[in-house]
Amino acid sequence: MRMNYYPPCPQPDKVIGLTPHSDSISLITILLEVNDVEGLQIKKDNKWVSIKPIPNAFVINVGDVLKIMSNGIYNSVLHCAVVNTSKERLSVATFHGPALYHEIGPNPDLVTSTTPARFKRTRATDYNK
Repeated sequence: MRMNYYPPCPQPDKVIGLTPHSDSISLITILLEVNDVEGLQIKKDNKWVSIKPIPNAFVINVGDVLKIMSNGIYNSVLHCAVVNTSKERLSVATFHGPALYHEIGPNPDLVTSTTPARFKRTRATDYNK
């Protein structure tokens, strides 16, 4: 679990809330934007798109582990957080994935002669190396 606090910033273009990334050791990430202040952005069609918070709703991000296990059927999401000029932003993220010592790789049922494995099997802890 990760709790994020982004104070208001009068010059948001001069700071980074959270650098662009995908959730590397996660099947899925569940994000709650606690006070409904905009700040989550995703990369879509080579452009950063702001995601409007929906009150009392969770954001579900596909992580790299689900991308690997689905052999690329599901793609992880490149995303970042930006700060707001006048409001603080609070979010809580929970990451759900395998234990670091578990091996990850494409589900064998999704690997065929016409759809070969797109990823090598590796231990979760070695994935980021």
